[in-house]
This record gives sequence, C-alpha cells and structure tokens, in this order.
Amino acid sequence: MTAAEPLAPKPFAPKSEFLKVLAERGYVHQCSDFAGVDAAAAEGRLTCYVGYDCTAASLHIGHLLSIMMLHWLQKTGGRPIALMGGGTTRVGDPSGRDESRKILSLEQIEANKAGIQKTFARFLAFDGSSTGAIMVDNADWLTKLNYIEMLRDVGRHFSVNRMMSMDSVRMRLERDQELSFLEFNYMILQSYDFVELNRRHGCTMQMGGSDQWGNIVNGIDLGRRMGVPGLTGLTCPLLTTASGAKMGKTAAGAVWLDAEMLIPYDYWQFWRNTEDADVERFLKLFTFLPLPEIAELAAKGGAGINEAKVRLATEATALMHGREAADAAAETARKTFVEGTLAEDLPSVTVSRDLVDAGLGVLSAFGPEYAKLVPSTSEARRQIKSGGLRIDDVVLTDERAVLRTADFAKNGVLKLSFGKKRHVLLRVA
Repeated sequence: MTAAEPLAPKPFAPKSEFLKVLAERGYVHQCSDFAGVDAAAAEGRLTCYVGYDCTAASLHIGHLLSIMMLHWLQKTGGRPIALMGGGTTRVGDPSGRDESRKILSLEQIEANKAGIQKTFARFLAFDGSSTGAIMVDNADWLTKLNYIEMLRDVGRHFSVNRMMSMDSVRMRLERDQELSFLEFNYMILQSYDFVELNRRHGCTMQMGGSDQWGNIVNGIDLGRRMGVPGLTGLTCPLLTTASGAKMGKTAAGAVWLDAEMLIPYDYWQFWRNTEDADVERFLKLFTFLPLPEIAELAAKGGAGINEAKVRLATEATALMHGREAADAAAETARKTFVEGTLAEDLPSVTVSRDLVDAGLGVLSAFGPEYAKLVPSTSEARRQIKSGGLRIDDVVLTDERAVLRTADFAKNGVLKLSFGKKRHVLLRVA
C-alpha cells in the first residue's frame, strides 16, 4: 500500500448508512478499503478513531470536519473514539508545517487537553452503550514505552527510505528547512497508536484530514506487520473556500470552537460571512439539517442566499454553543444590520477610565490587546490605509489618532468596526 491510494471507485454505491451519509454530504476524500469499511459499517461492527493533539486550549474549525464524521459514525451505528494526544503532543506533528512546533510543558499539555475535551460532548454520546463514544489519551501507553523495546518491536518495521518520501518529511527537506529527529519519530508513534487502539478497544479504522493520509497508511501497514491485519483508513478533504482561501482563518486569527476563545456571536458571524458558492457545501458538512431542506435553501439563489447563510450560521452555532446562544447571536446581527441600531449585546471590551484619560491609540484599540478585530497593530495600520476600520460608522483615516474621554461622552461606548460585518463595543469602566 502506498500513500497514493486511489480515491473512491466509480461508480461506488455504499450499502452502509455510514458511508452513504458521508458520501452524500461530501466528507469522503480517500479510503484504503471502501468495500471493507462499507461491510463493517453495514454490520454494525465499525469502531473508528480520530486523534487530536493538545497544542492549544481549544480545537478550531479545522478540526470540526472530523468531529462531524465521528458524530455520523455513531449516529449510523458505529463506535467513535476521540483520542487525546497527550503523548504525541510532546513530540509534535510535522505535517503541513514549515517549522517545528513549540515544545509545550507537561502542565500546558494537560491544561490544553482539559480545554479541548469539552467540545466533544456536544457531538458525541459517551453513554457506555455498544456505540457509546470513548475518549482515551495516548500518553497512557506512549509514556510507558521502553526505548530499546520500541526500536526492536516497532521501529524495525519502518523503512527510512519510505519515511523520507512522506509529504510531511519530503516537503521540509526540499525547502532546506530543519526537521528534528523528534518530529521524524511522530509517524511511528501515531502508527503505534492505531495498533494499540485495536488491541485495547477493537478499533479498525482511523479517520482524519487528507494531510494525515501518509500517517494513516503507515499505521495500517504497521498493524499488518505486527499481527493486526484488516486496519483501514478514511480521510476527508482539507477544505478551502470557493475563492481558494484556507478554511477557518480570519483576519483576527483562527476560528476557535471554545466560547472562551471566540464568543458565540463572532462564531456566528464567521458562518454568516460564508461565500455564496460555499453555502450549500457547508450546510451539508457543518449542520445536521436534512439534505432535502439544504437543497431547498440552496435553490433560492439571488437574495435568498442570505437567508441560507443566516440558517447556516444559526445551525452551526447551535451545534457548538447551544440554541439559545445561536438565536441571541442571530438577533444581535438582525438589530445591527437590518434595523441599523446599536445592539447592546454586540461583543464588547471594557477599558479603564485612567487608560482613556491618558489617551488610547486607535492601533491598540483595534488590535489584539483590546477589541481583537485585527491580529496586530501593523494589520490595523494596513486596514486604516485601505479604509477598512471605522469608529461609530465613521471611516478611520489617521493611524495616529487617540481615543480620549470626550469621545465616549455620548453614551460611554464606541462601536469599533472592521469592514461591514465585524463590530466590537468599546466601553469605559
């Protein structure tokens, strides 16, 4: 088996509800054995895992696709495993990166793990049933490995020649960018995870983004060599928008799933700002709406596309943050953009009166320290030059401007805006 495994055979008519749902909704990119996965899913004996390293205190939109795939697996009779990378995070996945990941302390990794675990309860049922989701941490076995035994029992099955051909390694070397020995071992550890999960929980499939295909194939091959045959892999596409931009990035940074890192209103706005050509696709991927209803929304076209965007934003936000938060975000947006009023429940940030009395520079006000509408003061400067920033709907033209107490005299609040759709209320305490 090679990393160039073909895509789904044409035509391919799944018998299982699992693959049927995934194919219809657009989750399927590659699979090592469509017929085998289809048969296992149809017979209700498919246990599958996705791994999540603990590199930040929250997962982001890029992880949501695989979480949705785990949801549909459980919904259609399979058993999902959410694998926390408490062990692999100590090494760092080189896939898709031009430089080594920052080495985190054990305390940071544990704190991050606690933060990201909360996300899964909204999508998976951890109920102890035959299809109940399982959450495990690969630190439970990776940290107990003896190095010599690992080299002898696992490392001997890996070809350095083949490892050098993997995209995560090859691309780094072609660009003359350093790849540490630590990172080089990542694919061995991830492959071993697959074998260990099969032995402990009967897991027979790994899912992930298409950038993980090489690692997944290595795990399948390692299983065969270590007496665990029949492992399979399935990947979803790495999403880009219709304009070619990477999905999940905004001018202010990553789109986090945790409400403490990105408030529900901003999360709602991210989906509301979806490009027209992506609305139907994202409704299929990121909501639970039935396909006929999605087709009806997509068919409206013209001005009706805005209705579909609002529905996408509200349904996606409801899944992540609850229906009440989603409806509140939709209502705030309606007041702001339809009625043109200053909705008091817009995202807000409070600054001290002493700071304002001394003078708060607009670059700082819009930047990551306060409103977080732009990721840096240099980006704020660039947006001012292009007319992208406004204060109380007036275009900001002077990057040296300073906000003082008198500017807040009207009602104690200023509305800072980035473009037409992102707003933050700046309050004085």
